[in-house]
Amino acid sequence: MLSVTVDEKEARLLFKAKIAEILKEVDAEYVFWDAAELKRRTCMSWNFIQEQFFYHPGFPKRKVGSKWYFPARETREFLENWLSEQSY
Repeated sequence: MLSVTVDEKEARLLFKAKIAEILKEVDAEYVFWDAAELKRRTCMSWNFIQEQFFYHPGFPKRKVGSKWYFPARETREFLENWLSEQSY
């Protein structure tokens, strides 16, 4: 027969630490990115972004005044799909 003992205090501390980590990630996520954030997140130059996918019809972008903004979730999803479609 198998018996398992759980230290409730230790388990509670682990749960709290994990919840705090997840909340920190959620709080760090932007609603939208600007061009500087897009360059930072992709590790690409502005010229490379424009050459590779900026003008792709499915790339989510909005121009507000003279600045470009990119919805964070949609842009991340597009970039992940775009990268997986690139041939080696």
